[in-house]
Amino acid sequence: MTAQNPLTYHAFVELAAADSSVVGLVLEGSRAHEGMATEHSDHDLYVVLDDGATTGLTRFAGHRTAELDLVILSLDEFSAAGMPGFERYALARARVVCDRLDGVITQILASKAELDADEALRQAGEWLDAYANSLYRSVKNYRDGHALAARLDAADSIRFLLEFLFALDRRPRPYNKYLEWELARFPLPGWDTALLLDAAERISGTGDVSTQRRLFAQVEAVARRAGHGTVLDSWGEDLVLMRPQ
Repeated sequence: MTAQNPLTYHAFVELAAADSSVVGLVLEGSRAHEGMATEHSDHDLYVVLDDGATTGLTRFAGHRTAELDLVILSLDEFSAAGMPGFERYALARARVVCDRLDGVITQILASKAELDADEALRQAGEWLDAYANSLYRSVKNYRDGHALAARLDAADSIRFLLEFLFALDRRPRPYNKYLEWELARFPLPGWDTALLLDAAERISGTGDVSTQRRLFAQVEAVARRAGHGTVLDSWGEDLVLMRPQ
């Protein structure tokens, strides 16, 4: 393809479909999230090659334009992608365009969409502790007159809280762009989506201490029911500052 005739998504899919070394095509990003694509959205495409296969398509490795971004990798590399890593959520919600392995590509994506029990337990505990840390710092900074620091810590706390809540549900946390999309279609069990998003927006935007404390009361109850009480108890008397007054 030339600069005058750049490679398009549909043209590349046709090339890949004619190449027996390609065992899977996976579309991720806005084009894979129903209703999220805009006129500016490109096509982010994973091209999965059979292990050990050789193909002329590798000449497109790293191809990146406003129309099409390509990631070309082997089946083994695709299986490992995002495990762990920032790609995990994107792949968890990716759309299979081609699966020549009788469902293997689809199964690989499904495995990325669900954390195993031990992984979820460990991550949830770590994120809960990080949430409590930022919440405590925010409330303490507000008390001591450090308004900017309080707001920054409050915003950090929401990031960690979302990681915790999604880990509890054994799911990778969505990117911020897809948070509302994800919760509208796959709500977090036991949470009112509208109220949770409203609290997240208020806390991130203003650092409001009363809202932070009310939200923490809900989180504490959820965390203890899920078996993470020891994480919270490690904070000792500092919990007093985090709880509603």
